[in-house]
Amino acid sequence: MAVPTRSLFALSAALFVLVTTAACTSVQPSLQHSPTVWLMGEVHDNPDAHQARYDIIAKKVKAGWRPAIAMEQFDREHQGLLRTAQDECKTASCITSKPWAEKWQWELYAPIIQLAIDYQLPLLAANVSRDDANRIVKGGYAAALDPDTIAQYELDKPLPTAMADQHRQNIVEGHCNMLPPQVAEKMIPAQVARDVWMAKVIEQQATQRDVVLIAGNGHVQKDVGVVQWLPVKLQQTTTVYGFIESSQSGGSAQFDVLAQVPEHPREDPCEAFKAMMKK
Repeated sequence: MAVPTRSLFALSAALFVLVTTAACTSVQPSLQHSPTVWLMGEVHDNPDAHQARYDIIAKKVKAGWRPAIAMEQFDREHQGLLRTAQDECKTASCITSKPWAEKWQWELYAPIIQLAIDYQLPLLAANVSRDDANRIVKGGYAAALDPDTIAQYELDKPLPTAMADQHRQNIVEGHCNMLPPQVAEKMIPAQVARDVWMAKVIEQQATQRDVVLIAGNGHVQKDVGVVQWLPVKLQQTTTVYGFIESSQSGGSAQFDVLAQVPEHPREDPCEAFKAMMKK
């Protein structure tokens, strides 16, 4: 079911040298009930997937739900800037046009960001930046994660074999089966670090309110994604939503709720990746 995603391709340009070397990354009071967490996936460039996800969230928010919205699209070091922007801005474009905002197809995320502005839902910067992910690729977790995080999530120990194997498969398939094995292996910790940090943001916020995570399908897969890094008690109140294209097979075991949307026409991303690899 894997398709090339921005999360994986974001590492590719910075990894080119590595590849070529191998060849020749208003607040509610404390909840009085178990927090609800929704991990909501996406095919990054598919408007139908974004709309389907938005409709689910918006319906419940308009009925009174007030979760925090954690987003893969904002890097963790920009949380302060994001909070200031949300306080100052009345439109989604005001936030996404800030110079520190990473390059995404922001028009697809505008409705969910606008929902957060209109209903005063905190926006959370949940991702490890591309630069930090690349540092992890080259130097391991300690190159970008603090010692307490490494210890808390036992990142100093090997991953469970099944998890490592699935990450490896996702990375290889997400890069059009063209990565040398040793390069794919170095990318696994970067993907794990992103999932771990999203889980950390969710866990911290869940002490105060419910949380929705907006991220790629790969980050919310039940066997390897964010849910694996949440505390067991929080896993029990977490629902994983996948939004996949009708051309993709399988996926039902990876998500609690699965929505299929029409395939979005796009150029073959593998052609661009192939051209980069040939340079």
